[in-house]
Amino acid sequence: MSIDPITLSVIQAGLQQVCDEMDLSFSRAAFSPVIAEANDRSDGIYAATDGALIAQGAGGLPVFVGTMQYSTRVLIEMIADGKVAAPNPDDTYIVNDPYLGGTHLMDVRFARPFYRNGEIFCWLSNTGHWPDTGGAVPGGFSASATSVEQEGLRLPPVKLFKQGVLDTEIYSIICSNIRVADQRIGDVKAQAAALSVGEDRLNALLDRYSDDVVKAAIDALRDRASAQMSQLIDEIPDGSYASTAWIDSDGVVNEPLTIKLKIDKTPGHLTFDFSESSPPCMGPMNSVLATTLSSVYLAMRHIFPEVPVSAGAFEPLEVLRPTGTFLDAQYPRPVSGCAAEVSQRIAEAVFAALVEALPNRVTAAPAGTSGNFALGGFDPDTGRDYVMYQLSGGGYGGNADHDGLSNGCSTIGISKAPPVEVMEQNFPVLYKRYALREGSGGAGQHRGGLGLDYEIELRRGTARASFVMDHGLYGPQGALGGADGAKNEVEVWRDGVKYVPDHLSKEQDIPLTAGDSVRVRTPGGGGYGDPDRREPGLTAEDDRLGRT
Repeated sequence: MSIDPITLSVIQAGLQQVCDEMDLSFSRAAFSPVIAEANDRSDGIYAATDGALIAQGAGGLPVFVGTMQYSTRVLIEMIADGKVAAPNPDDTYIVNDPYLGGTHLMDVRFARPFYRNGEIFCWLSNTGHWPDTGGAVPGGFSASATSVEQEGLRLPPVKLFKQGVLDTEIYSIICSNIRVADQRIGDVKAQAAALSVGEDRLNALLDRYSDDVVKAAIDALRDRASAQMSQLIDEIPDGSYASTAWIDSDGVVNEPLTIKLKIDKTPGHLTFDFSESSPPCMGPMNSVLATTLSSVYLAMRHIFPEVPVSAGAFEPLEVLRPTGTFLDAQYPRPVSGCAAEVSQRIAEAVFAALVEALPNRVTAAPAGTSGNFALGGFDPDTGRDYVMYQLSGGGYGGNADHDGLSNGCSTIGISKAPPVEVMEQNFPVLYKRYALREGSGGAGQHRGGLGLDYEIELRRGTARASFVMDHGLYGPQGALGGADGAKNEVEVWRDGVKYVPDHLSKEQDIPLTAGDSVRVRTPGGGGYGDPDRREPGLTAEDDRLGRT
């Protein structure tokens, strides 16, 4: 079926709008600040046959662009093999198993078959970051975990809603294995309601244009995305490109992990080879295959943002399975750092490999850490336990046109740090400092953006602090002669005495009492180009404002 360009464009925008409204509904109805304020979530539409991505919300985390496609495909395959119960209308599956196309355990996925005329037309799916899924430490970021069981409750695909009704037995099992379980019902209902919004909006779109026309449009959009990505790839000269990126440590063994990347460019096609990277590690900095694939996809989306979000955009990108490395984690390897940390280092390796070939498109390395900080404790004023999760921004890398953005969101997503006022209202903490980290951007013709400098004090009760971050040993890489950005710095102050973790930005179960505090200085972005080529006026402005 041939579709005119105007109709195709309208349907494309309509599919995007369906996902955007799911995103908005999810955030507005969720209880947890990490979803409601930080927008650590994503919603999308996926093909009925193979789970291929059709559309994803513009406000969703880019790192989920590949993982949700992967997990939906695995769910479809498991249903076909009889390993998972077959769906009925209004059924909703829940899954967070990292090895079945996930990320870390805190990213919980819902998937619902969307029916038209008695048949599954597509799947609607979303992911939300739950503040806790059990495990050794509040928040799930166990820096010294050596198996996934220590990180929390691992759920295979099961029906949490059966024909629209919550299965209270399964829900009770989940709640019995997580902290602050009484607060999860708000997130669960918000996540399910977002899929219902998607059903209503998608039905309206199909009623307007007909099932056949929308199906044809989806196929055409996929083909066009593939062709456009291939055409843009041909901006890169044929040949091989290589880079190396480092992770400080795995949280258990205090030695760096290496990501070695080789990219082979042939006409309209890129092949990514990570086979010479470090072997699987003991600690939680392993990456499951779905996250590794998604990290490459999102890196290329940063480089070629004009390509529509569609499974077709990934077809010219071949990622060789990195068997035997820490980028292809197998059960029971711990993986809490994969989505928020390792994924960003993979993207950094892609940028470093391609910046010389595409100097006007690729930036120096961004901060490259989500700054995962979890605080779990008891508030004597409310008489309740709590789990607080804080993510933070950092500097973006400089680029060919201008300096890097200061305090930008992480490479893998558009999540923003929850407002200080909301955090202080919900948890017994005081933000003593929340400011740009002056001088943290790498020097260059265009300097890196500035990181963040914040300090959180525990006001009352007792708590345990845990964090899984990175770039504490190596700062974000500069490009084309630019300097590296400032490294991540974490300090814990207890009874007036400073403590710096052995692994610099990874530690767990640090006991805090009222008056103790944690200070974090996030990385600045890498500099771009020779610093001697920076305009004198910009250098003087940097000096005047204390940016250097």
